[in-house]
Amino acid sequence: MEYWKVDWLHEFQSEPIRFYSEIGEDGYEVRKVQLYRDGRKLKTDALHESGEIGLSEIPVGPIEDVSSQPEFSACVISREEFEREWQHTPWPPGRQS
Repeated sequence: MEYWKVDWLHEFQSEPIRFYSEIGEDGYEVRKVQLYRDGRKLKTDALHESGEIGLSEIPVGPIEDVSSQPEFSACVISREEFEREWQHTPWPPGRQS
């Protein structure tokens, strides 16, 4: 597993500004946390997707490819940092853990 923190640099008010992702050996997201400009946070895994949040349907590719895009700032983080975010983030409305 690899753990990423990706900042999305944009001005869209309703879109997330930060993603924390757990990436499997196959390059697909396994779990994800999204942080919004207003401080709201949501999390998802394969069993808890909603209209607001879901896992990528394609492999994410190398982090260097993400980092090279001007609208993203991405880095690898520790599993502990990811788990802290995961544990302190609610499921999407109407979903249960």
